[in-house]
Amino acid sequence: MKREYFGTDGVRGPYGGPVINEAFAFRLGQAAGRWAGGRGRVVIGRDTRASGESLVRAVAAGLTAAGLEPVSLGVLPTPAVAGAVRAQGAALGVVVTASHNPAVDNGIKFFAGTGIKLTDADEARIEQLLSATTEAAGVTVGPVTLPEDISAVADYIKAAGMLLPVQTLAGWKIVLDTANGATALTSPVVLRALGAEVVGIGDAPDGRNINEGVGSEHPEKLAAKVLATGARLGIAHDGDGDRCIFCDELGQVLDGDEVLTLLAVHALGNGTLAADTLVVTVQSNLGVDAAVTAAGGRVVRSAVGDRYVIERMQAEGARLGGESSGHIICAEIAPTGDGLVAALKVLEVMIATGRPLSELRKVLKKFPQATHNLKVRNRRELAECVALMATIRALENELGSQGRVLVRFSGTEAKLRLLVEGSTLAVVQAGIGRLVTAAGVDLEVV
Repeated sequence: MKREYFGTDGVRGPYGGPVINEAFAFRLGQAAGRWAGGRGRVVIGRDTRASGESLVRAVAAGLTAAGLEPVSLGVLPTPAVAGAVRAQGAALGVVVTASHNPAVDNGIKFFAGTGIKLTDADEARIEQLLSATTEAAGVTVGPVTLPEDISAVADYIKAAGMLLPVQTLAGWKIVLDTANGATALTSPVVLRALGAEVVGIGDAPDGRNINEGVGSEHPEKLAAKVLATGARLGIAHDGDGDRCIFCDELGQVLDGDEVLTLLAVHALGNGTLAADTLVVTVQSNLGVDAAVTAAGGRVVRSAVGDRYVIERMQAEGARLGGESSGHIICAEIAPTGDGLVAALKVLEVMIATGRPLSELRKVLKKFPQATHNLKVRNRRELAECVALMATIRALENELGSQGRVLVRFSGTEAKLRLLVEGSTLAVVQAGIGRLVTAAGVDLEVV
């Protein structure tokens, strides 16, 4: 069933726009509450955006109108909300965040009582229930009193700190970029408690500067600071903390594919990779398959989106999966992508092997890849894009087993995402050029 409001990661858009506003947030909360059965506790967290508090109150008002009991967890990372849902036996979890988007945007995403994001079918049902909701006066205020529970932050910090032995990181200097987001209150606390000297970037959120030139989408400052301070590595989160990218001691950035490969190959060597399987998305480099297969494992691919990765992990009995964007899911620890858990797992491998990231990353030899994002005015079904589909088929025939083509619309932005992998950089760049030209025939590119 086609969804109108939900994308790959909740509902998202400019704050004050036609979707992300208090009136819609009230209706969405009420619809989600009805979907959840109209009873039980709901935990709500948010990132550091100035618009977050008002949207939390509006969502809570809708949930209350549906008969549920919302509780505010305050500012905390998305994975902490997922964990709190399970720990507290809540009927539903809500996070008000736009993840890696700029501060002018915001969004709303939901977790079921299992701590896992809702399925497409669940979200489609909530959208059906939206038609039965009504706007309420004063939704910018929300309930007169919204109970608060600040214990979730402390519980999250305590649980993360137990993943490595006490003082394991004594003598380590780590550059940490928290994107002026939710992890500014958690990740540095955990790393320092483990003994690390933390050099902070993006650690002064003011409601307007989340992801502004910092965080996992902007690793250049992280790389420069690692080199300037002589740190062992750099770690960067996105605004809500479910992503993590790294920088090695030489100032070179690692993406999610490199992180997943080194974790999977290390686990295979120890006999601890569940089902000998790593789950990645269709976006991940073919080199991941080659490296994991050579180490005795297998790679299974899902659609783009961390919840689709999780669904495939459950189907395959896998416990490790993620995306090249930096969503890393360690299911034995957390029910969703968790940037801090990913960081601690990488540190664990560094400690166990005694090797720096610049060496560990060499396990992945990437196929040449080129990507391009086209802003489009209106989407069309790809099957209706005659010139683009013909070009895709031609490229796939030419590349054969030595490459691949991926063309898809973003689930959160008005963009067409293009990817080509092949035997040489010249081949993939030429392929991207052909796709861009064909897309311009079928779509209005802006």
